[in-house]
Order: sequence, then C-alpha cells, then structure tokens
Amino acid sequence: MEDARRVWNAALREPEAIALFLDFDGTLVEIAETPEAAKSPPALPGLLARLSRGLSGALALVSGRPIADLDRRLAPFRCAAAGVHGAEFRLDAGSAIAMRAAPLDARVRGDVAKLAGDDPRLLVEDKGGAIAVHYRLAEHLGPELERRLEDYIRASDGDLMVQPGRKVFEVLGGAVSKGDAVRRFMSQPPFAGRRPLMIGDDRTDVSAFEVCAALGGAGLRVAGEFFASDAADFASPAEVRQWLGAQAELFFAPEIR
Repeated sequence: MEDARRVWNAALREPEAIALFLDFDGTLVEIAETPEAAKSPPALPGLLARLSRGLSGALALVSGRPIADLDRRLAPFRCAAAGVHGAEFRLDAGSAIAMRAAPLDARVRGDVAKLAGDDPRLLVEDKGGAIAVHYRLAEHLGPELERRLEDYIRASDGDLMVQPGRKVFEVLGGAVSKGDAVRRFMSQPPFAGRRPLMIGDDRTDVSAFEVCAALGGAGLRVAGEFFASDAADFASPAEVRQWLGAQAELFFAPEIR
C-alpha cells in the first residue's frame, strides 16, 4: 500500500494532482448473492459527490455493471463512468453514454444463455456489450461452466473472450478492458496530467492497476475471492468506504464538507 499512500499524500498537498478510479461491487459495496441484491449504503452517494467535487470531477467509476445501473443505485449522484468493463464510457455526469464496443450479436447472447442451461441457480445477465453467467448459488458448477464457455469461444469466429470474475464468467469483446477505460479517461480533462489511483477487488481490475502504475499512479486491492487478505490493502468494502471518508475529512476545505 506504500506506493498508493504516496500518491494519495501528494493529492492531500495538491488536490489537482490525483485522479481517482473506483470499482463498485466488492470495492464500494459488499458482494451479494445476485447482482440485483447488492446494496449501496445510504451515505455512499454523498461521499462520492464530495470526492468528485474536491477532485474537480476527476473521479470515475470503472465497473462491470452498465452505467445506467450504477446511476440508479447511486442516485442522485452521477459522475464519469466506464461500464461493462469499458464497453460503455461517459466522460462526465452530463455527457451521453458512448459505446466503445458493439453490442454482442444476438446469436452469441442466445448461445451463451443455452450453454448455461436451465438450472435456476445459474443467473444469466445480458448487458448488451457482454453477457454474464453468475454461479454463486451453485459454485460447484463453475469449472464445467467455464469449460463450456471456453470451448464455445474457441469454436466461434468472433473477437470474443471469457472474463472470469467473482463467481461469474462473462463473454465480451476481446478489445474491452478496464485498463483501456482508465487510459482513455487519463487522456482527457479533467483526468489528464494527474496521477491515477484505482481501487478494485477482482482480476478484472488488474489491467487498470497496470495502467495506473505505468502512468505514475498506483492500485489498491480489496481482499475477497481474488486477492487474499495478506496481499490486499483493504479487508473489505466497509474499510474502503471508511478510508475514503477519512481522506475526505483531510482533503477538503471546511466549506466543501
């Protein structure tokens, strides 16, 4: 955590020095049995609003969820965001959502749904630019599900990949990644010229960590099913929220609080 603390300490001295990127599930909010069951703490939208204001808008959510879903869960707060692992992109709260990848072909989405079978414990989530199969309610089916999806991708003629996550596999375009989304943000105001800090909990966040490090910033890891406790910087989303809140108290002038 030393490198990330150094980046953040620089921001405390100079607010225009940092850009903050945040994953959502498993980072800002606790993982739930299903995506719809995830709950945003009541204080979270206000905390994010304060952080975004103090950073002059250089705060973005970088999530596997669609941007519209993030907006719904954090209303009335809105900010820059990358959704569906970067397939959706919005530079600021007032901009339209731009598609960085074409929606998956309807045939592909249908094929993946069929591969998941009719087990009610497997939840198929169609995001347009990706299709996810959640197996948290039937963890023992994970290896077989992954095999089916990988076999399907190898037999397909499209630019597709299987992205593993926390008890989920997603089929999406091979050119999409959170790292690409962070790099795109960092090429444009108000992010350009700052040092990027990303907080995430899953393998989908690793590409964003790598981009942050390459641009002079850092990544912070949240313990869970991917990062072990002894290799993580935060024990839980609650600890992330607590840390962000504490930094906000130090970061902002009293009139912004």
